Amino acid sequence: MRYLLLLSMMGAAAVAAPFSHQLHLQVKLDCNTCHTAAATSTSPADNLLPNQKACQPCHESREIPGPPTTRVVHFSHQQHLKMGNLAATIAAAIDKNQYLQPPGDIRRHLNGINQCQACHRGLEESTQVSALNMPKMADCLVCHSQIDNPFSCTKCHAKDDNLKPASHVEGFMSAHSAGNLKLDKASCTVCHGTNFRCLGCH
Repeated sequence: MRYLLLLSMMGAAAVAAPFSHQLHLQVKLDCNTCHTAAATSTSPADNLLPNQKACQPCHESREIPGPPTTRVVHFSHQQHLKMGNLAATIAAAIDKNQYLQPPGDIRRHLNGINQCQACHRGLEESTQVSALNMPKMADCLVCHSQIDNPFSCTKCHAKDDNLKPASHVEGFMSAHSAGNLKLDKASCTVCHGTNFRCLGCH
């Protein structure tokens, strides 16, 4: 029955289309129905994508690609799910201008009751898997706010990971020091925090 409802909503041409969270949420599926491993996952290396068994009640055999790569090496879905819905915490940071990057349209997605969508936002509108639905570093920094670059980076990232942004190319320091880059200090806060001073690094 649920499979027929999905087909009627998708139309024949859309059956081979990229995965739609929108359609699956419209039939009232819970996130943990498909992402069964999330509740016990303690590592970002865990594969949290659905397996064939999760899809079989509604679908014939489906090819499910491997999980995307991540630069985060320390994270526990299990621990964060036990904390409940963090949407209000992230929303409060945005409302108080304490969110460490431009929030875009994130705020409008933070009024729901689905705790997964506090960090995986926009799924109710998503017709294909996208980086837009993944957490932002600024989400983590709402709670994990002790930033002491580069020492605090290893709380989440691998010690030998090159975390420099694309703007930090050869000659960046000279151009930055000369004032030629016209950087807004706010663009530096995700990595350097709000209390950094230029002389702290130079």
